[in-house]
Amino acid sequence: MMSAKYPLYNPVSIREFTASKQIGFFEALKQPRFSGQLILTGPKGEKWDFYLYLGRIMYATGGIHPVRRWRRNLSAYFPQLTPESIQLALASLGPSNIQVCWEYQLLCLWVEQQKISREQAARMIRNTIVELLFDITQLMEMSCELKPDDLLSTRLVLVDAEQVIAQCQQDWQAWQAAKIADRSPNFAPIIRQPEQLQQRTSPQVYQTLKQLLDGQQTLRDLAVRMKRDVLTVTSSLLPYIQLGLVELISIPDLPPPITPPPTGEIQPEAPIPGPLIACIDDSPLMCQTMEKILTSANYQFIGINDPLRAIAILLARKPELIFLDLVMPNANGYEICSQLRKMTFFKNTPIIILTGNDGLVDRVRAKMVGSSDFISKPVNAETVLSIIRKHLKEETVV
Repeated sequence: MMSAKYPLYNPVSIREFTASKQIGFFEALKQPRFSGQLILTGPKGEKWDFYLYLGRIMYATGGIHPVRRWRRNLSAYFPQLTPESIQLALASLGPSNIQVCWEYQLLCLWVEQQKISREQAARMIRNTIVELLFDITQLMEMSCELKPDDLLSTRLVLVDAEQVIAQCQQDWQAWQAAKIADRSPNFAPIIRQPEQLQQRTSPQVYQTLKQLLDGQQTLRDLAVRMKRDVLTVTSSLLPYIQLGLVELISIPDLPPPITPPPTGEIQPEAPIPGPLIACIDDSPLMCQTMEKILTSANYQFIGINDPLRAIAILLARKPELIFLDLVMPNANGYEICSQLRKMTFFKNTPIIILTGNDGLVDRVRAKMVGSSDFISKPVNAETVLSIIRKHLKEETVV
């Protein structure tokens, strides 16, 4: 990936940027005592900027919600800072400093003015880096680029990558163990079936959920607001999400407190979401892979990791096409497919069997229980999208 003496500055693609690969990557940056920017780019063009000094991390920003993350962490670590104080600080920084990582420049200014301590700033910076690494770990592929420079001259803290990666790995393993690895803490919960949710909860719980789940706050935002960890908040909402009473949606970042220069470009209208596609698979990684493929192609997606609750969730959400794993604990694809075909609503819904075994017997049996098609794992985007177009077009014609 890079030489022992000096790093490469051309972009390098890394598949499955796991904790061990992250540690190896940052360790390699220590050897040449690299100072500058590490720019990571995700498969959808998301960018993260890590600022390093002699191979250690000074600050990190980027991703899909840099402003939202910054404001959330300010609220958690420095509740005494008001919007007015933020605007005053920005005005005193000047245009040149604002252009280079304004979030970090503000922290430096507040430390200098003794409005916050260096230790407080360091805690916020470490938590920010852990959040970023969590989002990066959740992706399948990453492109890395190095730019040598010394843009951030003030060094509030120098963070060893191994420490924050270890903390991120603990959070990621707990997220996986809760079977929510296919869901991002950057998603925002919103109530989709208020009447059914009200029937399943007490009046007090429903009013609380109605107030909190407005589709304007991410799971991480809610965790800070409720003073709980994001795993606990997400796990508590999971039963409602799986039943389709609550949905996790993508929301935009907050506007930055600085005014960007006008570009004169007309923003294109957001495309209309495509049909809802379901994937029933006990593997969170498989659901995550399918979600990336389908949402990139503008399909709506629902992943179901618990096969015993699959039919109830499908009845609530009514997807237009279903991908169904063949071998799962406590249930299998044959049984679920057979039950779905007995229901009027799913009689003609395309059901695509997923399996690691590409055998003739499996194909025959899958057809006997009413499956529409059959693809083997590991899946690829071209095959998945092709089979969706094929079967949804057939359904439209019929």
